[in-house]
Amino acid sequence: MNIVDSSCWLEYLADSKVGNMVSGAIEDLNSLLVPSITLYEVFKKLLIEKDEDSALLAVAHMKQGIVINLDPDLSIFSAKIGKDHKLPLADSVIYATAKKYNCVLWTQDKHFKDLDNIRYFEKEKKIKNKS
Repeated sequence: MNIVDSSCWLEYLADSKVGNMVSGAIEDLNSLLVPSITLYEVFKKLLIEKDEDSALLAVAHMKQGIVINLDPDLSIFSAKIGKDHKLPLADSVIYATAKKYNCVLWTQDKHFKDLDNIRYFEKEKKIKNKS
């Protein structure tokens, strides 16, 4: 089973190098778990940077996987995970979901880099425009 965090979803949607590397995990819909908080993060980012239609299309694609909602038990487990690993809220929920369902977490987020069952991809450095 796989979970793809928001950073890698955005790379996939942008058809980047990292996006191509995570495409297998995303396109294997029977093994793809989608924490509901990643729907929020991707939708909001695309709503800000592109438009609502792009954001809705992305979320429709994400919802083809198995969406995992944040219920009371997962909330409490996420809080414990967040405390133990010093993770912010969204990352706590994503990692707790990965742990609960024994998933590989595909990410570019440094918070996860040294944790168990992580496929970490270094973010490419953006080249500044010299104008």
